Amino acid sequence: MKFIAEDLRKIANMKMPFGRYKNRSLIDLPEPYVVWFHGQGFPDGELGRLLAQLYEIKVNGLESLFDPLRER
Repeated sequence: MKFIAEDLRKIANMKMPFGRYKNRSLIDLPEPYVVWFHGQGFPDGELGRLLAQLYEIKVNGLESLFDPLRER
């Protein structure tokens, strides 16, 4: 999977647009929720692409690398 710097910034700052975790930053979504999406299928479009990347980040324990990318 190819990661683009702009995608990493979006994962750090974009809010989940729906569901139980609406308005939570993608990087802050609980890992079981992201794993559930992986099993069910990610949504179409940009959100699905970012969630697929987030899945790889979470299962490899790389969330802490996003602290410098968060907008304050």
